[in-house]
Amino acid sequence: MAAPGNGAAGGDTKEAFRRIYDVLKGELLWDPAFEFTDSSRHWIDRMVDYNVLGGKCNRGLSVVDSYKLLKDANALGEEEMFLASTLGWCIEWLQAYFLVLDDIMDESHTRRGQPCWFRVPQVGSIAINDGIILRNHISRILRLHFKGKPYYADLLDLFNEVEFKTASGQLLDLITTHEGEKDLTKYNIGVHRHIVQYKTAYYSFYLPVACALLLSGEDLINYGAVENILVEMGTYFQVQDDYLDCYGDPEFIGKIGTDIEDYKCSWLVVQALEHADESQKRVLFENYGKKEPACVTKVKNLYKELNLEAVFHDYENKSYNKLIAGIEAQPKEAVQNVLKSFLHKIYKRQK
Repeated sequence: MAAPGNGAAGGDTKEAFRRIYDVLKGELLWDPAFEFTDSSRHWIDRMVDYNVLGGKCNRGLSVVDSYKLLKDANALGEEEMFLASTLGWCIEWLQAYFLVLDDIMDESHTRRGQPCWFRVPQVGSIAINDGIILRNHISRILRLHFKGKPYYADLLDLFNEVEFKTASGQLLDLITTHEGEKDLTKYNIGVHRHIVQYKTAYYSFYLPVACALLLSGEDLINYGAVENILVEMGTYFQVQDDYLDCYGDPEFIGKIGTDIEDYKCSWLVVQALEHADESQKRVLFENYGKKEPACVTKVKNLYKELNLEAVFHDYENKSYNKLIAGIEAQPKEAVQNVLKSFLHKIYKRQK
């Protein structure tokens, strides 16, 4: 996910954000609630670095950027920067927890250009416990830095709620795409939307802004419309991802798309199923989810025949107009600025 821009100060923010990671990790390694041995401390140190670092930190940095926009400030005080960054890192820890366990469930081989954590020699199924520890680290960090704040209970509730939604979205994805025989009849727009909303949109789009709102002293109960806009934005972002998997330039996006071979419940395949006649559906049923290049080519040719590029561009324009209308209906200009900064980073992106 692309974080809202931070102008010339972006580099400084990123460096300050990264320094706060070292503080938080140090606190976790010397947590008085557990008597660490040297080997267990070394394991946690290596495990956290391996799994929490290595991404672009867009979700985490979005908390800082959103908080700045809500405060209408170019720079934050030291304490404000620390608290906003700490919540940002909690989201990065949450992401690490999801990915460690996702990779085991999907039997993946690589993540961020290196072997998945469970594939690292001597790790194996210990990675399951490591995932649980990563999730517990969030509670430890929140307790240490936010207990006593008036919004502490709301923060705990927010992380629990988003984790539940994400895990439930993952379940839907697993039972739709992995269970038993491949069955394209399970795939439709509603199922795709449900998976995307719950598995990705809440923790990638809503959670960073909700953290910034709580930090600003706002009550999330007043921001139901903002939640809906961000979930809609997260859905649009995933549809773009599905589109770029097939139509993006691999040189530019940095990966070769494999949604067709992997039998993904992609926006493109659900659109194809909706627009195809019986003979075209047969082509999909016979070739979708097969590794052979000839099968992949047949699916891509069918997408071309159904003019799915035009269907996507139409969806993109309608989504953008709907999102802008929703954003401009927000009473607070600062909130509008946060939402627009997210949208303008992702609208018509190429990677």
